[in-house]
Amino acid sequence: MLASLRQLLLTLFLLCSAMTTPAEEPAAPAAVPQGQIWQVGINGVIGPATYDLLSRTLEDARDASVSLLLITMDTPGGLDKAMRGMIQDIIASPVPVATYVSPSGARAASAGTYLLYASHIAAMAPATNLGAATPVQIGMPAQPKPPSSKEQDQPPDSAGAMQKKIINDASAYIRGLANLHGRNADWAEKAVREAASLDAAKALELKVIDLIARDRDHLLQQLEGRQIKLLGEAYTLHTRGFAVQEITADWRHEFLLIITNPNVAYILMLLGVYGLLMEFYNPGVGLPGIIGGISLITALYAFQLLPVSYAGMALIILGIALMVAEALSPSFGVFGFGGVIAFIFGSVLLMDTELPSFQIALPLIAAFSVFSIAVCIFALAMALKARNSKLVSGSTMLVGQQAQALCNFGCGSDTDESGKVSLNGEIWNARSYDPVHTGDRVKVTAIKGLWLEVIRNGHDHNGDSL
Repeated sequence: MLASLRQLLLTLFLLCSAMTTPAEEPAAPAAVPQGQIWQVGINGVIGPATYDLLSRTLEDARDASVSLLLITMDTPGGLDKAMRGMIQDIIASPVPVATYVSPSGARAASAGTYLLYASHIAAMAPATNLGAATPVQIGMPAQPKPPSSKEQDQPPDSAGAMQKKIINDASAYIRGLANLHGRNADWAEKAVREAASLDAAKALELKVIDLIARDRDHLLQQLEGRQIKLLGEAYTLHTRGFAVQEITADWRHEFLLIITNPNVAYILMLLGVYGLLMEFYNPGVGLPGIIGGISLITALYAFQLLPVSYAGMALIILGIALMVAEALSPSFGVFGFGGVIAFIFGSVLLMDTELPSFQIALPLIAAFSVFSIAVCIFALAMALKARNSKLVSGSTMLVGQQAQALCNFGCGSDTDESGKVSLNGEIWNARSYDPVHTGDRVKVTAIKGLWLEVIRNGHDHNGDSL
């Protein structure tokens, strides 16, 4: 949770920097000599930020007539949507792409295996591995099991049918990538269906990859004069003597990397909602509304890049709406606690994937849930206190108070029951059935329109002594 807060602060800093810093290109400087080799790193989980970086780098490499784009990769996998977008860009690129799993000890698991198969050159360093490319989805079992004789007689359920569809689609997809560059399609399908993995030496032996290289220089030496197929045409690679330009991530990549962290996007969303609510309760302050608006828009942008469950999002919105309704018109906690329950369920279901890197941390959900419960309890306590407290405003609070007669009731006429009294610094018209003289203390018994009914202290309405 502390890491998410640090990322949130860094996000706000990057937002301020983006407003004051001119946009910069993610690639190398504009004056790049023709024939240069570019190198970009893909490290960590593959997501929207990785897709954006590779897409822009490939576009800039095409404009600069780069001879080769070298991708160094070490990834445990990532999102299917981002992976497919990256593969489409690699296949459509007029610049040859060599993906190199390095350094030693790195891996190209899950989505990384697909990217390796899609690249024009697939290379690995010693002591690296690839595979385990079975797609992971919500409701999908961790590992497929061979059906027993009893299970074979039963019709498949919807979850099993959906699992088969996903695996069949992934198998066909990776076989197509293998056939595109003449690599081992059978093992590729095995990596999807059985989550098989290989080390670098075995991968080269089975023709899953093209070569093994100790380091980058060794890789470029082996690529000199190598024949590949680029956009359906034969192409000869030339790498000898070319300088390598390393592409560093710019502020946009760092910004996307932070806000597409589900924990940060979740915090931004709630910060936006609570900021706007605070502004609505205290109009004219400005700062909560500004921060809330910026945070909410940034969160919505991040969520449209992430695999969000619309059911989870709807439950969160419903929960917040019910808690707001509880604060505005207290219902003895029915709306408030119902909203907290909807909020908790929505938060748990918000991310439509089982990838650990794209899950909202349960301690973070618990913290916001406890905060929301505390707000509901506070609102309920304030409502009960206001209901049981004595009135401090309005005309009804005057009943029972003491006033002072300003004249004899009748003001010269013994038959007139009306007069004037002073009450809380105000002069009121009053009536009394008792004889009242100037300066007498009287007690207010009722209010009828703009008239007070009073009795002289120590007498009832009949004038008898009390």
